[in-house]
Amino acid sequence: MRLQDARWITWARRSIALVLAAGLGGAATVRAEAPEKPHIAIAVGGKAGFYYLPLTIAEQQGYFKDEGLEVEISDFAGGAKALEALVGGSADVVSGAYEHTIDMQSKGQHIRAFVLMGRAPQISIGVVSAKAAQFKSARDLRGMKVGVSAPGSSTNMALDYFIGQAGLKPDEVAVIGVGTSAGALAAVRSGQIDALSNVDPVMTMLEQRGEIRIVADARTQKGTVELFGGPMPAATLYASEDFIRRNPRTVQALTNAIVRADRWLAKAGPSELLKTVPESYQLGDRALYLASFNKVRDAFSTDGLIPPEGARTALKVLASFNPRIDPARIRLEETFTNDYVTRADARFP
Repeated sequence: MRLQDARWITWARRSIALVLAAGLGGAATVRAEAPEKPHIAIAVGGKAGFYYLPLTIAEQQGYFKDEGLEVEISDFAGGAKALEALVGGSADVVSGAYEHTIDMQSKGQHIRAFVLMGRAPQISIGVVSAKAAQFKSARDLRGMKVGVSAPGSSTNMALDYFIGQAGLKPDEVAVIGVGTSAGALAAVRSGQIDALSNVDPVMTMLEQRGEIRIVADARTQKGTVELFGGPMPAATLYASEDFIRRNPRTVQALTNAIVRADRWLAKAGPSELLKTVPESYQLGDRALYLASFNKVRDAFSTDGLIPPEGARTALKVLASFNPRIDPARIRLEETFTNDYVTRADARFP
């Protein structure tokens, strides 16, 4: 064998060895950063609503899979039912309203939100057309049957705050759970309820067709400040403190997926949205679905960060009608963290 041939073979062997070592090292890095719990059960209350749209985007765009997660999403009638799934152990994580973290802390149970999907609640309250002429202020809801997604949900909390500002107590209206899509539409059209506190696209559909009159509106950041007196964080991903402590890489993976979804929504055009969202979520009217989306577009988070001032607003709102919640005893810093979002934002600038 000639000397130069021997040198070439030696160089080739070394190169192959380096490539293999790099590959194995890369695989080891991936394994080291892989989620501790790749199979995740997420509970959500009303997945078809815009309130939870980033969750749907992350699912449909494959962002969870990109992070090494196999996600099973269970849809419930409302956020309170999704929370029950977490407490009962059938869900690892909830896609739900931030204020549940405060409410649960007042009960001695610690859950923490770790990424934001909505920077405004996207909830509005409307009176059905047959009762609209009788409505002059929130006090006129006394004795009425009011539909919410589920008792104890964020739509119920918004209703309690709205009537509380008029001096009414929660038990002065009859609250009925109707879900967030077809069930809510049916409840209005059948005369089962007199008013409705709910999310889009249902509320815009009923409003545009003249079936309800909107009397309180938190579908935009401006409307949220007008109704609640400040910014109000809405949909988040939250989990128990124990789950977060035991599964930091899993929580980071979930956060990465939602931050990517938040960013996708901030730039998406109408055709992209319609192609991505399941047709069944569009309630049979694409034009109305897009009109509804445009109403709530600025309500979505663009970076996943939970604002501390929003947490303070949520505490004030809850304490105004829930005597169990004493603001002096609530440790807001334990109800949310932005640590995972900060790392995700650095990864997806």
